[in-house]
Amino acid sequence: MHYQTIGRVAMAAVAVTAAAGLLSGCGYGSSAEAAPVKQTDGASGAKLSADTVKIGYFPNLTHGTALVGLQDGLFQKELGSTRIKSQFFNAGPAEIEALNAGSVDIGWIGPNSAINGYVKSHGTSLRVIGGAASGGVKLVVNPAKISSLDDLRGKKLATPQLGGTQDVALLNYLAGKGYKVDAASGSGDVSVLRTENKVVPEAYKSGSIDGAWVPEPTASRLVTLGAKVLLDEKSLWPDGKFVTADIIVSQKFLTAHPDVVEAVLRGSLAANAFIKADPEKAKADANLQIKADTGNALPPAILDPAWASIDFIDDPLARTLQTGADHAVAAGLLDKPELSGIVDLTLLNKVLTAAGRPAVADAGLGVK
Repeated sequence: MHYQTIGRVAMAAVAVTAAAGLLSGCGYGSSAEAAPVKQTDGASGAKLSADTVKIGYFPNLTHGTALVGLQDGLFQKELGSTRIKSQFFNAGPAEIEALNAGSVDIGWIGPNSAINGYVKSHGTSLRVIGGAASGGVKLVVNPAKISSLDDLRGKKLATPQLGGTQDVALLNYLAGKGYKVDAASGSGDVSVLRTENKVVPEAYKSGSIDGAWVPEPTASRLVTLGAKVLLDEKSLWPDGKFVTADIIVSQKFLTAHPDVVEAVLRGSLAANAFIKADPEKAKADANLQIKADTGNALPPAILDPAWASIDFIDDPLARTLQTGADHAVAAGLLDKPELSGIVDLTLLNKVLTAAGRPAVADAGLGVK
């Protein structure tokens, strides 16, 4: 049971991207290297069972829980004198590799990368232990070329990565509308071009693509270039809820240092509570962390609508994790996986119960 990583798929993805003149830069879904590690000195208070916890994340708004938690010291407050080493990534596969190598203990990541890492390791590498974000994904198009959802035939639409979360979502949507697309090459009634998020705005401006199914803030960046939101993915899910980012942990680290994992989860809940209580301040703080990481803050025209479209959550929405995997299987990008055990909500539910909140469900994907 594994993602199809055979040569023809990889070659097809490269060929399509190169043909569009888009193979440059670093973005979500690329094989970009990670950024340098940052380390805190630790706060006062008792040290937990580990001297250091290594945290990975993306400098993306859908990872706002991690951005706010780091920027405002909410993780460090819970960790006491246990130090944080943080490192941001531009690609899910790179973060999974770091987790497997032991250079990341806990990370914020998209669902397909989590599934891929779990399946490739035969269920030995990671657990999903908490939620982070729902929503914040849109189909944004050139209104001069696409006027309605029934006007996609013959058009060129970008997604961040072959087999990635947004790629699977678009392929599933197109199939439901009756369009035929070869998942490996992206060719068919609609052309699906796998294009890094960082490159998508230039591709849009050049006319290489007619639209894109992308997460924030790329969607809002395209709107500033004259694109229009044709579909918010929230409209396709029950109650408008679907996982965009979850929290994962190395199984080895979880077994050795459950007290540290619990502390990070408390910090995550504190970050999400702060986001809910003071969204404007939290938004500004997330942007400060993005600027510290990348050198560039997001302008209000992009930041404001992007932030408003994301729901920051504690529940990992395990049910939609399974649905996303089912969609990948239907698209032919994933052999039917065995996901039992990918989710472990023991510590999350302990923290929620202590806070007087109801426990959340693992949708049958929990550790037996």
